[in-house]
Amino acid sequence: MNTEWLPLVFAALMGLAILAYVVLDGYDLGVGMLMAGAERAEQDLMVASIGPFWDANETWLVLGIGLLLVAFPAAHGVVLGALYLPVAAMLVGLMLRGVAFELRIKAEGWHRELWNWLFWAGSTLASFAQGLMLGRYITGFAPGFGYWLFAVVVGASLCGGYVLLGATWLILRTEGALQQKAIAWARWGLMWVALGVALVSLATPLTSDTVRHKWFDFPQVFYLMLLPAATLAAGGWLWISLGKSDWKPFAGAVAIYVLAFGGLAYSLFPYVVLDRLTLWQAAAHPSALKFLLAGAAIVLPFILGYTVYVYRLFRGKTKAGVYDH
Repeated sequence: MNTEWLPLVFAALMGLAILAYVVLDGYDLGVGMLMAGAERAEQDLMVASIGPFWDANETWLVLGIGLLLVAFPAAHGVVLGALYLPVAAMLVGLMLRGVAFELRIKAEGWHRELWNWLFWAGSTLASFAQGLMLGRYITGFAPGFGYWLFAVVVGASLCGGYVLLGATWLILRTEGALQQKAIAWARWGLMWVALGVALVSLATPLTSDTVRHKWFDFPQVFYLMLLPAATLAAGGWLWISLGKSDWKPFAGAVAIYVLAFGGLAYSLFPYVVLDRLTLWQAAAHPSALKFLLAGAAIVLPFILGYTVYVYRLFRGKTKAGVYDH
């Protein structure tokens, strides 16, 4: 029986999990980073806007890493071995923001301000570490100061990208003065997203001959240019809709991430480690993949169903005090 399709299925599932994590946990990481620019009452409202969702959002990260570990064990060793320190920093940031999120509700006075600051610090650390990992991954973990500097800039750009998601989420979920602040934050975040997308788009072809040929060989280059054009259009739509619609800015931000992720996936395919390991070289034995696929078929509908249920249950504008107990 032909089993060559199994690595493709798990690559698609892993990609879906990572994209879902970036979009869903990205906005609550962005809200966490934006708390530094908000007033006390606004901070409480910002936390309330993400309170029912943030735990479930991180489930997608666990799923994505779990699929990498079990379905592509050879790549797991290479990727996490090369990214050991950024991964550790991300986990510290996620743990810090998790503790701060819960304890800030019970704290009073300056203790609450301290936990708010730690929530911001944890969100920023986790976001920057994820951007650093992306910068290292798309350059094939190449050594040298220039490659590390590039990864640092991508890390800062991803922080700005999460700020865009967080700001557009606040536009969707809040009203009044906080919503007006979020509009200004969204404009600032969109410029960082433009920088990040440009850097990744330029660096990937320069790093790999394989990627360069995929994007710039004639005649497919004309068709592929539709992807950056669509990304630019989504950014323009987002900018124009700021202050005119509550839901369009968030939809535009999600569209930018989906398009950028699609371009990155096209650049990397069929490699799971650029120019080193293909999906089939890194994949586990077909018997293990079949067993894992059966488990995924059971678990994924529950995760998707719960996600849809929670977002439907808590839809609408956020009210003050709903997450202070």
